[in-house]
Amino acid sequence: MAKITLENLGHSYMESPQSEADWALKKLNIDWEDGGAYALLGPSGCGKTTLLSIISGLLHPSAGRVLFDDKDVTDLPPDQRHIAQVFQFPVVYDTMTVYDNLAFPLRNRHVPEADVDKRVREIAEMIDLTDTLGSRAKGLTADGKQKISLGRGLVRSDVNVIMFDEPLTVIDPHLKWLLRSKLKELHQRVKTTMIYVTHDQTEALTFADKVVVMNLGEVVQIGTPVDLFERPQHTFVGHFIGSPGMNVLPCAVEDGKPHFAGTEIDTASDKNLNDIKGTLQIGVRPEFVQFADKGVPAKVVKVSDAGRFRIVETHADDTSIKLLVPEGQGIPADDAYLAFDRNHTQVYRDGWIVA
Repeated sequence: MAKITLENLGHSYMESPQSEADWALKKLNIDWEDGGAYALLGPSGCGKTTLLSIISGLLHPSAGRVLFDDKDVTDLPPDQRHIAQVFQFPVVYDTMTVYDNLAFPLRNRHVPEADVDKRVREIAEMIDLTDTLGSRAKGLTADGKQKISLGRGLVRSDVNVIMFDEPLTVIDPHLKWLLRSKLKELHQRVKTTMIYVTHDQTEALTFADKVVVMNLGEVVQIGTPVDLFERPQHTFVGHFIGSPGMNVLPCAVEDGKPHFAGTEIDTASDKNLNDIKGTLQIGVRPEFVQFADKGVPAKVVKVSDAGRFRIVETHADDTSIKLLVPEGQGIPADDAYLAFDRNHTQVYRDGWIVA
């Protein structure tokens, strides 16, 4: 296991990048502590897999360094970094038994057979493969094969980090939940550093202790699932995480205070906005908006039933505002007023939160 440090890391697939847009990864500085469970979360094309390839040694960065336990490994090949990687499509040897698949990394390193047997059976029990050890891998389902990929990473005691690149994409939805729960359980048992790459917020937030949210090649926020939900540092984080995502409203300034639709909005920031340049917006999640006797005037335009609550879409000053209403609570038929929870309402400048 290892602490992983990315120091001033950047990468471009062009020989001579001229502008910021030429960089697939913009300047990154990240520390992943030894034994932590982390997720890289972002849309397709944001740089997640590029970053994973640099950490594993499959790709050399254009700038910066990669350190394992403060040792520079930037120029080391993959086989000297002691990394296990689980890919989107399970990589198994179909003609081998499950036992031989799990044993392969150890035999390849000339581990004594008695130690191989002990370790294989220990890992097989952890990942619920004991009953299939004598079966050929070819006959397993996709989730069974993915368990083998995971087991091959866990079976080695010299692994610095296990990295998962969209590992549940081809798995049945019900089995996804089971495998995700198993991954979390395994991390708590073995305490190996794990980095999980995904574009699925549910996978990231339920697996990781800390999530690195990426967009357009840069890190926009690193935090716990609670941090990302309750205090998005960027409007992209507010949009990308949550269902529905954060309401982002145009912000006017009067006497240094934020206003929307002619109404002064109380926010968590008490800064005088007269001193702040740039495009200002107000961000508030649907969970922190409610109907009230006074506040922002709005019209109810759509109600969607989501089980224990309803998603209500309103329009105020030609802007859509969504809120979640618990089951059984009344909803105005047409005209309404909206109130925002001050502690969860933020002002953003050019996309970034005003501290």
